[in-house]
Amino acid sequence: MELFVSIQQEFGPSLRKEFLSRYVDNLAMLERLHRLMLDVIKDEFERLGVVTINPVQALLLFNIGDNEVTAGELKSRGYYQGSNVSYNLKKLVEMGYMHHQRSAVDKRSVRVRLTPKGQAIRSKLSDMFARHAQTMQQDKIVDFGALDTVARTLKRMERYWGDQIRYIY
Repeated sequence: MELFVSIQQEFGPSLRKEFLSRYVDNLAMLERLHRLMLDVIKDEFERLGVVTINPVQALLLFNIGDNEVTAGELKSRGYYQGSNVSYNLKKLVEMGYMHHQRSAVDKRSVRVRLTPKGQAIRSKLSDMFARHAQTMQQDKIVDFGALDTVARTLKRMERYWGDQIRYIY
């Protein structure tokens, strides 16, 4: 409630209480969904006997896919949002899930790509996501139109938040 009062004082009565409440609820839901997705991945990997990799690392492998990227590109392309990307890349290389190679042009830059072992993890996640999508569609948990609306809305929010970061400086 304090948040609402301070926002109302700053922006005035034009900001509807219902909109603010729904916005904050959605932010909390996004965070909970992300954490829940990590738990789902963890449980799936435990069932499959994959214990050497954590869910964040698995998602990193999934998002890189067939691309070869630098650590900097991981964030700029939206593959990874965490602050410990270097740590996770180092661990993934050490465990044999990723291959790294110094750039011939810029020796400070390292390019990474998945090894066959990393591709196998990516495939496991891809299979799990496909099963989930099929079940959601078959059981009418969510339809394509709703997913499309959510995706378009989240992309607009992503652009807005990105603009907020860029225009601060």
